[in-house]
Amino acid sequence: MYVDWIGGLAVSYLSSAKIAIAALIVGAGPALADSAGEKEYVVACAGCHGESGMGMGPFAELLNTETPNLVNLAKANGGVFPFETVLTTIDGRDGVRAHGSTMPIWGERFKSSASSRQGETTDMVARGRILSLVFYLQSIQE
Repeated sequence: MYVDWIGGLAVSYLSSAKIAIAALIVGAGPALADSAGEKEYVVACAGCHGESGMGMGPFAELLNTETPNLVNLAKANGGVFPFETVLTTIDGRDGVRAHGSTMPIWGERFKSSASSRQGETTDMVARGRILSLVFYLQSIQE
């Protein structure tokens, strides 16, 4: 079960996300999240990290910091994908900026651009988008 695998942070994320998002991740599996995550990646990340995730996007040369290679995150972490670290880094709302201030705080951006439906909040929508993006990044590890 993914809750055991991801740790306490996932429990808090899933408990605040709508049931459909939890079902997608736990029941239907990361493959469906990968598809949504890939779309998020192309729109939100590829400009800096490149289409392949290797850190060579068209905007990378404009940044003051080196753009991380996202396909080697597991390799750099002893073969284990650092799910919680990636999740909190993308979200950015916890105040920790692991690789400088040039990375947008996607949690706030996703939340501010979200439209909520009955029974869900914009925060739930933002967290769902972040989770799908993290699952996609996990799927492209070398």
